[in-house]
Amino acid sequence: MKHILFALLFTISISAFSQILDPVKWSTSVEKVSDTEYKLISIADVETSWHLYSQFVPENGPIPTTFIYDNSEGTFTLDGNTLEGEGHVIDDPVFEMEIKFFEGRTEFVQHIKVASAIDKIDGFVEYMVCDDTQCMPPTEVELEFILNENATSASAVAEKTEVVSEKQIEKKEASASKKGLWSIFFIAFLSGFAALLTPCVFPMIPMTVSFFTKQSKNKAAGIKNAIIYGVSIIVIYVLLGTAVTGIFGASALNALSTNVWFNVVFFVLLVVFAVSFLGAFEIVLPNSWANKVDSQADRGGLVGIFFMALALAIVSFSCTGPIVGTLLVESASKGGIAPIIGMFGFSLAIALPFALFAAFPGWLNSLPKSGGWLNTVKVVLGFLELALAFKFLSNADLVLQLHVLEREVFIAIWIAIFGTLALYLFGKIQLPHDSPLAHISVGRLSLGLIVLSFTIYMIPGLWGAPLNLISAFPPPLEYSESPYGVGFSKLGGGATTSEAHGDLPEGAHLLAPHDILAFNDYDKGVAYAKEVGKPIMLDFTGWACVNCRKMEQNVWPEPGVLSILKNDVVLISLYVDDKRPLEEDEVVESQLKPGKKLKYIGQKWSEMQTIKYKANSQPFYVIIDHSEEKLVEPVAYLPDAELYQDWLEQGIQEFKK
Repeated sequence: MKHILFALLFTISISAFSQILDPVKWSTSVEKVSDTEYKLISIADVETSWHLYSQFVPENGPIPTTFIYDNSEGTFTLDGNTLEGEGHVIDDPVFEMEIKFFEGRTEFVQHIKVASAIDKIDGFVEYMVCDDTQCMPPTEVELEFILNENATSASAVAEKTEVVSEKQIEKKEASASKKGLWSIFFIAFLSGFAALLTPCVFPMIPMTVSFFTKQSKNKAAGIKNAIIYGVSIIVIYVLLGTAVTGIFGASALNALSTNVWFNVVFFVLLVVFAVSFLGAFEIVLPNSWANKVDSQADRGGLVGIFFMALALAIVSFSCTGPIVGTLLVESASKGGIAPIIGMFGFSLAIALPFALFAAFPGWLNSLPKSGGWLNTVKVVLGFLELALAFKFLSNADLVLQLHVLEREVFIAIWIAIFGTLALYLFGKIQLPHDSPLAHISVGRLSLGLIVLSFTIYMIPGLWGAPLNLISAFPPPLEYSESPYGVGFSKLGGGATTSEAHGDLPEGAHLLAPHDILAFNDYDKGVAYAKEVGKPIMLDFTGWACVNCRKMEQNVWPEPGVLSILKNDVVLISLYVDDKRPLEEDEVVESQLKPGKKLKYIGQKWSEMQTIKYKANSQPFYVIIDHSEEKLVEPVAYLPDAELYQDWLEQGIQEFKK
């Protein structure tokens, strides 16, 4: 059911999303120069989109790559420093300074002289890697250099010892990353299929068949041309996704997801698109563009086939443009290759039927005739665009903390939109371009029932129901007129909040509806933790962070996790997109952007996360002691409640030692 509803929305949530990964694999080799001289070679294989920093970086930059060689027995001497390759020098988007880094495979070479025959040399490397949106915590890996190949050896690379649950967490997060791309592809594919059924695209199928019937002299040529045509459609859309990623960069688009003006502007654009889909007016590109491309399609051959595909993309813009625009923004906000994956899924859904009908024209007779049903599809998409628009407006409201579009208001708007859509599908409402409806088809009735069920499902949300199926979209439960539900004082009834907890510590509040004691001020939270003798859990989060909401609504309420958050740790939630201004005495110069001042509360927490923990994406969880030192390695988005609980328990155990 969850996947069906998400597919109806034709989108994935914007998320500033951090992962626990292992993007560097280390190996070693040894080159013998003479009987007393060797070269110790450390080889780093860095995964695509990640980069490993140089041994030499500016102050306040990332952790440099550092090599240590165990010479406790004095059996060798180092001849100079460890040498490294040329690498790349650019303005790093994470630390915003000029830094040298390495991509792909790179080698570090240390020349040594031995005083006596030895079999092997042990060492280790400390390093940090980042991509365009996030950084991994500093990591140490043990290295083993075999000088005597006949000596018994362990593996060439042995990573530092990890507890089993940390390995499970890494495996789970790697799996979540893959699932994230698969979900983008799946929803993009459904979006492409929906676009195929719009009145701007569907009627072009007969024109396509006519074009290829003339172009193809025999069946083999027809199949070949159809394949080229389908590939051309995919290439055009994938190039669009690549261009967006290349021009703006994943980190820039990720930052846009919490930018107030961007969210407001995109809200307005989606409303305009929605009104267009509903029939008020039509958005079209200039006719001259389509005419020029169409004239090129008449040339025939490979060039003609490509321009035929380009003509399809341009002519269908009025229907596909809003879907493509929304999909690009959503997937690009994920970072990495998500926009390319999204465009591939979208274009594949469009290309497949066009290519098949071009290859086998006889199938055209099996298609339903164009008619009012095409406009119905367009209207349904219009309602979905309108609903999605309010997610962007909600982001702006959350970041500014205006409390205009609180949870109840948001849910009420969605109930109104989807309720009206249900009435439309049942034939109770007609719009300007609708054909007379003599009867309701089975398909339309079925979709109407699904939409009506979804509408009814949302109604309890007005009274405090969590609505887990759409947890990514409405504001969080605490951002509400009545966090505990209308007419509801506290979970479990009976005692009120004040009676259950007494006077709250200074700077603390209770996260509804589960009454988790939380701080938004770092210093006050740390002081309270020292007073009560508990470890501290830092929750680097964001008002517009969808995966943060998923963790808070789907993982935190699990009994084991909830018990720990309420009783065993002090929670400090730091919102990196909090746009409220800092107090005058807190305005200081940025360490990441020398010469610029920190103006907002969110900038303070974002800079703290980047400098201290070498990561800049959310959610990001850190357990620290009273000396503000981390007790276990931080974790990010971890939807597995059991593993998340294991991680919490490890931190508590380390605190008690």
